[in-house]
Amino acid sequence: MKIVIVNGSPNRDGNTVTLLKAAEEEWQAAGIEVIWLHAQERVLAAKHPFCTACSNPCSGVCFRGTALEEAFRIIGEADAVLWGSPVYFGSVSAQLKAFFDKTRQVRGTKAWLGIPTGVVTVGASKYGGQETTTRALHDLLLVQGMTIVGDGYGDADCGHFGASAQRPAANDSDGLKRAKILARRLAAMAKLGRI
Repeated sequence: MKIVIVNGSPNRDGNTVTLLKAAEEEWQAAGIEVIWLHAQERVLAAKHPFCTACSNPCSGVCFRGTALEEAFRIIGEADAVLWGSPVYFGSVSAQLKAFFDKTRQVRGTKAWLGIPTGVVTVGASKYGGQETTTRALHDLLLVQGMTIVGDGYGDADCGHFGASAQRPAANDSDGLKRAKILARRLAAMAKLGRI
């Protein structure tokens, strides 16, 4: 089994990564292969860092042969995907939004359709936009036809929308716990395959 983690933060070692690493620990303990993608690096590898809708339908000319195209392929081959974003003005980071804006061609081929997916978010305060950011990510994932999984699991509780934490995430024991529960649920859903 292969699970992809997409870090939507511009920071490789920030609070979002702290939650993503908590999930990764669960998967590593279960012997699951984990692949990391950093959205900012992949978007900057494209010929333009944001979508200009230069063709309709999308021809993919701006990312063909780049690390961004490779990222899209890796996600398409995954058994599950976990996305993480910091809260920026109540929504996803610009880096992650630019990443999704470039997926018009991916959507056209249905390459991510049915892949089990989940979300983690981190805000600066306890009620700092984590749920609105989670919902924004859910919207992006639903447009791709992915199967959204919440942070509930049989040995825990029914959960909610995904795992969220308050900065500093390393001190948010509930956020870290929810990320681990989400990881277990995503792994179980990945075993069922795409639906």
